[in-house]
Amino acid sequence: MSLIDFFKVLTDIPTLLTLKRGLRPRPLEDIDSVGLQCALTASKFPTSPLLLFEDQKITWREFNDRANQYTYALQKLGVKRSDVVSIVVENRPELLILFIAVNKLGAIAAMINTNLRANPLRHCLSVTNSKICVFGTELSDAINEVRDEPSLQSCQFTEIPERSQSANTEWATNLDTIADGEEVTDPPCQLECTLADVALYVFTSGTTGLPKAAIMTNRRFLQSARLSSIAGLRCKENDRIYLCLPMYHSTGLVIGFGSSVMSGASIFLRRKFSASKFLSDIRTHNVSHLIYVGELLRYLNNLPVQKDDSQNSLHTMMGNGLRPDIWKSFTRRFGISRVTEFYASSEGNIAFANILNKECTIGLTASKVALVQYDVDMNEIVRDSTGKCIEVPDGEVGLCLGHINPNAAFEGYTDSTATEKKIVNDVFEKGDRWFNTGDLMRTVPVGFALGYKHYQFVDRTGDTYRWCSENVSTNEVAEVLNGFSDVALSNVFGVKIPQAEGRAGMAALTLQEDVEKFNIEAFSEHVINNLPFYARPVFVRILPQLEVTSTFKVIKNDLRDEGYDLAKVSDPLYTLKKGAEKYTPLDEDYFELLQRGEARF
Repeated sequence: MSLIDFFKVLTDIPTLLTLKRGLRPRPLEDIDSVGLQCALTASKFPTSPLLLFEDQKITWREFNDRANQYTYALQKLGVKRSDVVSIVVENRPELLILFIAVNKLGAIAAMINTNLRANPLRHCLSVTNSKICVFGTELSDAINEVRDEPSLQSCQFTEIPERSQSANTEWATNLDTIADGEEVTDPPCQLECTLADVALYVFTSGTTGLPKAAIMTNRRFLQSARLSSIAGLRCKENDRIYLCLPMYHSTGLVIGFGSSVMSGASIFLRRKFSASKFLSDIRTHNVSHLIYVGELLRYLNNLPVQKDDSQNSLHTMMGNGLRPDIWKSFTRRFGISRVTEFYASSEGNIAFANILNKECTIGLTASKVALVQYDVDMNEIVRDSTGKCIEVPDGEVGLCLGHINPNAAFEGYTDSTATEKKIVNDVFEKGDRWFNTGDLMRTVPVGFALGYKHYQFVDRTGDTYRWCSENVSTNEVAEVLNGFSDVALSNVFGVKIPQAEGRAGMAALTLQEDVEKFNIEAFSEHVINNLPFYARPVFVRILPQLEVTSTFKVIKNDLRDEGYDLAKVSDPLYTLKKGAEKYTPLDEDYFELLQRGEARF
């Protein structure tokens, strides 16, 4: 342990004490809400900028005034406390204003993925029993496709035009027209909202099956936002946050916008992420803080290096998914001095955060958690002879569980059956209840950390596979493959081979833009030298691009289904045969050998 590391951690003690006081559980009946906090911040910094968006600059007072008008307009449309308002609007100021308006009313904002169409969109609108759907004019075609569905006959449809457009949807009312004549004073109903009130329905990303609506109360929203602003971003009213993630996911809305509400910091809001415009935005608008997801940073890191990359105003970032393979290279290249990697889920009851600014860790947690043995083959938790779960030693990989108690409630989903499936009972004693995160983690040494254990995310349970009697983490294999110079991004998953135990590794790769011909010889050497035999992908597929969700999560399902089937895959396919040290093209003869179960591994 170095003295520098020691004193760096000591300087964090005041922040930790402030955080501890701020995160003490408050009674659920307390009057408080996101909307109320927004009004209080607007009263502190009325003329300070809140939002910079394209050619607009909106102050805190202007933002809060318009939110109040929207609140009164929604009341006129019949929306009451605990009603559900679905919001289907692209990243623009009206989306955030509308969210605050709904919250001031004590209603529930269902944040809908703007990329959804047809049945998934209908599902999200109906599963929440939405009283009203407020959509952006830019998405009117998508809404029009589903509005006549039988399950949506009781739902009203209201639009918010783009600033440069006029509303032209005959079958929907215009929220702006109703709001324009309303009062700008804070509505009395915002003083009736409590911490127990549901603020949000946040949908899972839907990489498998239809999205599920996770519940988030005012208390959990404000706790997360307070943690982010005080200990994560450590932002003040003079700071500026770069926000390009979609607001229908909690990282952008709760961590990004929530930190602004709690601190008064302004936001530079982008409709969509653009790697090529990123540094220009940062420099032009003097941005100090960034909200990220890991793949966003990987796209930036894959850009050609410029000598002045580190010459910018950005110094702090907070998000999730920054993998160890690019952590140091990214922060050094772009001059980042503070990284608060965090771990949480929309529905979960626990959170980790790297508030001591260590490297390659999701940080510490104040929650009661346990890492327990997990059988990857059977896809189930291992229990001992008495039926209790078995904790893993420090440094070993285990399934993360979060204890459910009054101070760490599991709010779950709108679907009670889905909620129960995430709960593990009788873990260490009869009657105890734990939230199953579905994620594998391990503890990691980080040096002096005031005695707090630090953790590292390893993989999703459904993504980890078993091959040659060993567990293989798709993330850890992908990190090695991403380290090869020709590779831009890799997606690793397990595939079945007839007559073989477990699943063989398969990697789908996209190449760097300047790569004219994939150097399979050098790639093979890289794999052999950097991965143990059981973790080396048996199959490699070269793709022009990888399909990702709107939050940059790589989608595996279709790739896994297509596997190495030559009848389904027209892209270049390579295989690493048993005992070989070089990948060779997968041909029909070897494919047939695999199908007959005659290939040996």
